[in-house]
Amino acid sequence: MTFRINRRGVLAGGAAALSASALGLPGTAFGQETRLRLMWWGSQPRAERTFEVSNLFMEETPGVTIDGETVGWDDYWPRLATQVAGRNAPDIIQMDYRYIFEYARRGALAQLESYVPDTLNVSDFDQAALDGGSVDGSLYGISLGANSSAMMINMAAFEEAGIEIPDNSLTFDEMKRIGEEITKAGKRQNFYGLSDGSRVEPFFENFLRQRGKALYTEDGQLAFDAEDTREWFQLWADMRESKACVPPDMQALDKNQIETGMVSLGHAAVSYAHSNQLVGYQTINKDPIVMHAYPRVAPDAGGGHYRKPSMFFSVSAQCENPEAAAAYISFFVTDPAAAEILDVERGVPESSAVRESLAPKLDETGRAAVEFIGGLGDLAGPLPPPPPLGAGEIDKMLIRVSEEVAFGQHTPQSGAEAFVAEAESILSRG
Repeated sequence: MTFRINRRGVLAGGAAALSASALGLPGTAFGQETRLRLMWWGSQPRAERTFEVSNLFMEETPGVTIDGETVGWDDYWPRLATQVAGRNAPDIIQMDYRYIFEYARRGALAQLESYVPDTLNVSDFDQAALDGGSVDGSLYGISLGANSSAMMINMAAFEEAGIEIPDNSLTFDEMKRIGEEITKAGKRQNFYGLSDGSRVEPFFENFLRQRGKALYTEDGQLAFDAEDTREWFQLWADMRESKACVPPDMQALDKNQIETGMVSLGHAAVSYAHSNQLVGYQTINKDPIVMHAYPRVAPDAGGGHYRKPSMFFSVSAQCENPEAAAAYISFFVTDPAAAEILDVERGVPESSAVRESLAPKLDETGRAAVEFIGGLGDLAGPLPPPPPLGAGEIDKMLIRVSEEVAFGQHTPQSGAEAFVAEAESILSRG
């Protein structure tokens, strides 16, 4: 699909777009037939914003055409792996922190530092943002924004049940009680207090970090054991038994997309996502959606959150014109008009100049996303070690095993033992 929607009139009077000459490259530098394939995962609102920015870039950069494809998270990674293996990879790849190390170390991504700063302008990025996209000392990904994991709460459903949105002192015990009360209130048909979080890796990671552990060690081994996992699975088994959260057949409808989350499908008052996804959640939900940090394991426990790159843009090692791809990425993350289109849907922009230009234009949802990142307080800690090779497979395995526990094919104990054993086997293949 090629983006050729005329948006110039919509943007008239806004901040000036970055021209090809401002990129340091004349429009003809890429030739008259330069085509770049761009692939990303995400919701329909994300697609619409990406379409607009791609069209704006093409208007400002004659001779370059952006062809795009987008799929949901679950389908994205198998498709990308197939295309990379078949030497048909997209030129510009939306990349996740979980996978960037794996793809870079396999030689699937191009090194980007040679395009900095002439083509790829990241001069006002924090060093931590650049470090997040670096692997073994080379730059492979440009962060599209900062975010943190979060709960998405249907505020209207809480109000109907007579429950106030809690503050950041919320514990798991209190969360369970709230879930039970919303379910018991019965204000909506087939409606429960909580989504089932047992399958959500960032939630599990947050739980582990509060207990002084992590998903992975610095050398790429598991940083938790079967007992940690059993306690996690048991916590959610208790939630299901008390009907604080949705039953397993309902949760199975969730395909890791905003549109299929339990809040969006109208089955629960709470779902689990990332702070940049608030924009997408609010776009497709009529009820007001607010964000909340994950609960504490105990009242005096510190939090397990951290500020992370929401996602990156990387360039394929197979790309025939990596300079043009780098120019597109630079436009995407530094152009004021592009930033106004993108808002904070992919996270709080990493460029300080973009943040400054965007701040007065944010709506209430955008401001809430920015404030959430800044208001985590003692709930936020350092960025964890990079996920090792095989981490993506383990993430998918958590979904599978947690569902097997939920449907009674495993007890929390046997499910935990099976999960840890298989995870260790995956990591041993290295």
